Amino acid sequence: MADQMDTTTTPHCGIWGSDKMKKITAMVPAYNEEECLYPLYDTLSPILEGLKYDYEILFINDGSTDRTLEIIKELRQRNSKVSYINLSRNFGKETAMAAGFDYATGDAVVILDADLQDPPELIPEMVALWEKGYDDVYAKRRSRQGETFLKKFTSATFYNLLQKMTRVQIQKDTGDFRLLSRRALNAMRQYRETRRYTKGIFSLIGYRKVEILFDRNPRLAGTTKWNYLKLADLAIEGITSFTSSPLRISTMAGVGVAFLGILYMLYIVLKRLIIGDPVSGFPSLIAIITILGGMQLLSLGIIGEYLARVFDETKRRPLYFVDEYNDKDVE
Repeated sequence: MADQMDTTTTPHCGIWGSDKMKKITAMVPAYNEEECLYPLYDTLSPILEGLKYDYEILFINDGSTDRTLEIIKELRQRNSKVSYINLSRNFGKETAMAAGFDYATGDAVVILDADLQDPPELIPEMVALWEKGYDDVYAKRRSRQGETFLKKFTSATFYNLLQKMTRVQIQKDTGDFRLLSRRALNAMRQYRETRRYTKGIFSLIGYRKVEILFDRNPRLAGTTKWNYLKLADLAIEGITSFTSSPLRISTMAGVGVAFLGILYMLYIVLKRLIIGDPVSGFPSLIAIITILGGMQLLSLGIIGEYLARVFDETKRRPLYFVDEYNDKDVE
């Protein structure tokens, strides 16, 4: 397994006081990105060549069904600094990144998407800040071209909600595009939960962080793999991973409804005893039953989400399986 790999490195002689050059790993999760890989490589490799460090371009093929793996192998034949992991099936981007963390050999790792929405031109600036001692250089989106108003609105709403519900400072308008130092990367590798929200884990590890602003480009080609259903699922993962506030809100709502129910019951009794009005039953009864039934189902759903997380984690299943690493089958 990747956890057994030797990822120790030695600092660069001119800056770090040793004879061995440091390495930068550019980590690229890829799922059905055949149209983007050649342009990405042609943009990324000259930028990495221009750095004063050794480098590695690590592709994680997340069970692609198109020519993604074939193209990655062609790029490796062209340049030995291209590495790849071929996962045994599609595990999802969150798990694919965990695999990349395990197999990255660099002293710093830059995570970027294959579709060139994350501009590789920012990498030298990230490296410069890393040289100043920062462990997490994260790129914050100043603008998001090519995205609908609904997606921008729901994203902003989610981050605002998550920030209010959790005690962890989650970076707003910030994705996976960032540079991590080796110690930050080692910290990320220690989080092995199966239902992952990596954007939150970046905040959870702490260390020295600094942001840089950028304008996010539209996709170079192809279509996004994130539909609204998957985004909603990721949002639920984020909330349930980093806060128990929904459980507390459910409890408080139950207490509030019970209190209102007692007040309404007292009102009916007093109205009957003092005024003598007959109790109007059916419409109000149906309304009350509907409200209470809806709240009960909502509370059960919230409890079920947390219980499902406990169920998944207690099984202690492996995060992923690697079919092939750099032209070699993995046993």
